[in-house]
Amino acid sequence: MSPQFAVNWAGWFTNMNRYLATMLIAMIPLAELRGSIPVAYLNFHLPLWYAFLFSVIGNMIPIPFVLWFLGPASKWLMEHSKIMNRFFNWLFARTRKRLEKKYELYAEIALAIFVAIPLPLTGAWSGAVAAFIFDIPYKKALFWIFIGVLGAGAAVTTVVALLGPQSFLWKLFVGG
Repeated sequence: MSPQFAVNWAGWFTNMNRYLATMLIAMIPLAELRGSIPVAYLNFHLPLWYAFLFSVIGNMIPIPFVLWFLGPASKWLMEHSKIMNRFFNWLFARTRKRLEKKYELYAEIALAIFVAIPLPLTGAWSGAVAAFIFDIPYKKALFWIFIGVLGAGAAVTTVVALLGPQSFLWKLFVGG
């Protein structure tokens, strides 16, 4: 990938309050906590605790709106497009049929685990979509996504603490 397409989260927010910048980076769907915690710590020089806290807050700000918006948006698409109507009916029938009453609790825990895994295409935004598809009620989805965000934040913060510039591993491999 050429340098002009490289993602430089810190560069976008250099003239902004570093706490606000951390929260805004955490709101970006592809960055979320995985991007905001390392940037807050390594570039904005926030203590890890603040990086974690402001990243969790920023990551959760859009989620209630995303959860709320998905229902009306899919309904509108179904009403205005035969292709989307067919797609959503197929998607809902296929996924919700698999989710029986006895598996409801497991679906919610699986949602939290899915959100907590700090890998690309997982996280709060994807978790909101999954909660919508599996018809997890709004308040339960919000709660379990929050639990997942806390888990992801803890995982990313731990990795940054272990591999950050103050760590033994950083000094061993990078120097300093």
